[in-house]
Amino acid sequence: MIVLAQLQMAINISALPVSLGPLSQDLGSPATAAATALLLYSMFVAAFVMLGAKIGKLAGERRVLQVSVVVHGAAMGLMATSTDASTMNAAQSIAGIAAAAAVPTLVVLIAANYHGRQQETALGVLAGIPAVASAVTFVIAGFLATALSWRYSYWLIVSLAVVVLILSFRLAPIPRQPGTRIDMFGVVLSAAAVALILLGFNNLQAWGLLLAESAAPFSLLGLSPAPILILLGVMFGQAFFAWSNRRVAANRQPLLAMEVLDSREEKSAVIAFLAAGSLGLAVGFLVPLYVQIIQGRTPLFSAVAILPYTAAIAASGVLSVRLYDRFGPRSLGTASFVLIAIGLAVVAFTVGNDWSTVTVILGLILVGIGEGTLLTLLFNVLVSSSPKRLAGDVAALRGVANNVSNALGAAFASVVAVGLLGMFLTSAFSQSELPPELSNHVLFDDVDFVTNDELRSVFSATSATPDQVETAIAINEDARLRALRGAFLIVAGISLLSIFPAARLPKYVPRELSANDIVSGQA
Repeated sequence: MIVLAQLQMAINISALPVSLGPLSQDLGSPATAAATALLLYSMFVAAFVMLGAKIGKLAGERRVLQVSVVVHGAAMGLMATSTDASTMNAAQSIAGIAAAAAVPTLVVLIAANYHGRQQETALGVLAGIPAVASAVTFVIAGFLATALSWRYSYWLIVSLAVVVLILSFRLAPIPRQPGTRIDMFGVVLSAAAVALILLGFNNLQAWGLLLAESAAPFSLLGLSPAPILILLGVMFGQAFFAWSNRRVAANRQPLLAMEVLDSREEKSAVIAFLAAGSLGLAVGFLVPLYVQIIQGRTPLFSAVAILPYTAAIAASGVLSVRLYDRFGPRSLGTASFVLIAIGLAVVAFTVGNDWSTVTVILGLILVGIGEGTLLTLLFNVLVSSSPKRLAGDVAALRGVANNVSNALGAAFASVVAVGLLGMFLTSAFSQSELPPELSNHVLFDDVDFVTNDELRSVFSATSATPDQVETAIAINEDARLRALRGAFLIVAGISLLSIFPAARLPKYVPRELSANDIVSGQA
């Protein structure tokens, strides 16, 4: 039941991008409208997941999960019947609020119903479900959007919500904690921090990394608003932690229990979790970019191409718990980041125009194994380092880290890839014999990854000769491939840098810890 509840929320995230074309055409909205809807969903989840954990304690986690499942299912019904972008945005916002309340309850239910090795395995399954959902949804939603309608994917989620609700009554109810208090000022500070950071990172490419682009809604002395929003978000985040510590000093309950971040090991686990999540989203951005733009394949083919990677994440997330009796988090974390770096380097040096190259697939499998191991390991470290009563707070912290890392990874990959593309194109055109007005007109007004067909369409409106067109296309093909390889290598370098927070993870073998273990310092 817990797996199905996680699937219900994860499928929504994957169904939207794979149905992008038919959805945009049906709703009469640009492709960017779907990206806005996804941003709203992630923003509401990350902004209110800590509040959701407190509500779960007040009302009882099973009851909160049941209400959240119903509200999320209703939002998916609204999504399935959407007639415009505004309705889609409203549906995703409601779904985000429901998911914010549901996410913490899943970890609490696991902590209450599973113990020892079963608990470690259950957390591994929970951590691997998003990867499974991504792989399965890309195939199913891609088929439904092509053969029938994109709306059937969301009716499928509605049906899943009904099943989850029925099965949820088999779970024993978890007692409420009536003494729980909600820090509303903390809610405002945390929500503002998350919203500003997500908005900033998601618009780095469109609004400009430093200087404001034409698409920026405003500029401050010519500077892009994106880094300014990120800076403000960090400031609000610092204010949130200062306020929370002040409440703890006054013997009042903060929004997030500070015990989940009171040690160097726990802080390092969160940093490593952010790095691992960002690396995963970067790979998830670069692979479809290569398959759909450089190779000109369909979204369904993208799902097939990325399947070994997502399958490796899911399998290693579950199976890696068997290593906990032999290796500590520090060793496993460091080895996993090294494995990711090796896999990305293999992909970077071997990727070409033939995606079926065995070495490319092998490289992605190595990356998936490292990432799946990390996500499960770090999740287990956070859960086992805190008393059971704080399971909801740990889940809330994971929810914030997961959604922020999503924005970090996708934004970083896009900025790096497009930046490298612009650099390679500038160098190649300066050394070619093509007229300057041709390159300026086509490529440098708004550098981005485009297919060969799109280039030919643009060139057809110019005075370029057929030979010049083919030369420009060849330059673009080479620049795209080099930019992709460079992006993979840079992400591999980030993975190696992530060894430093991994080296500060605890040495103990993950296991279920009691509140007394934490108090006595045995963790």
